[in-house]
Amino acid sequence: MAKPLKVAELFLAVSLAATVAACAPAITGGDESSEGATTTEAVESNEPIESSEGGEGGEGYSEGEQANADFQDKLSGAELLTALQAGGHVIYFRHAQTEKDYADQADPSMSLSDCESQRKLSDVGIQQAKDIGGAFKAKGIPVGDVIASQYCRAWQTADLAFGKHEKNPKLNFLPFEDYTDEQVEEMKANVMPLLTEAPPAGENKVIVGHDDIFEAATGIYPDPQGIAYVLTPDGSGGFTLQANLLPEEWAQL
Repeated sequence: MAKPLKVAELFLAVSLAATVAACAPAITGGDESSEGATTTEAVESNEPIESSEGGEGGEGYSEGEQANADFQDKLSGAELLTALQAGGHVIYFRHAQTEKDYADQADPSMSLSDCESQRKLSDVGIQQAKDIGGAFKAKGIPVGDVIASQYCRAWQTADLAFGKHEKNPKLNFLPFEDYTDEQVEEMKANVMPLLTEAPPAGENKVIVGHDDIFEAATGIYPDPQGIAYVLTPDGSGGFTLQANLLPEEWAQL
């Protein structure tokens, strides 16, 4: 009786080992498959975010953003400073940095007479404006008219930088988040006279406005907040874009 029991025990042991061996790959394969799917999903979920931020080479940029990224200065450094000190230019600033970035012009509760209902300059933006004004004084860049939109973040940027401003509704947004071609043309028609009219001799005209207005006129989306473009009116209803500068670059001229 002992021998048959031994054979039976051996048979059971072999069968159990075969069953475990057969099951083990399935368990391991299932874990790897699950982990692989999770990793793939994570990568895929990140792709739109990276694309929307532009990425290397401008992937995901709009045409206006790409034009801003591709822009090449015609004047820079000492040559640009000398030209600015001589006057004759229009300097278009996008307002300094705000606490949040959203299309408040499309908000029905927003009022141009109530700064609390609008986007506000952040502490960084306030300092940007002050630093820009300080750089203009230190570098001897003459400033004549300072024209700003009626939005608080625009005229406050102008005031903090240059101590004065004149509000002009032609620099305001139209009250929409997205624009039709006709509305873009309307914004362009509003701002072009301000961009093409030369300042008096020996002065520079400063404009503090918004992104969409400048893009409507030039095809360039001015980014980030606080960036400036230097334009030279040509006397024939047009202008030459000479340079762009970030807020901190004025002090480096």
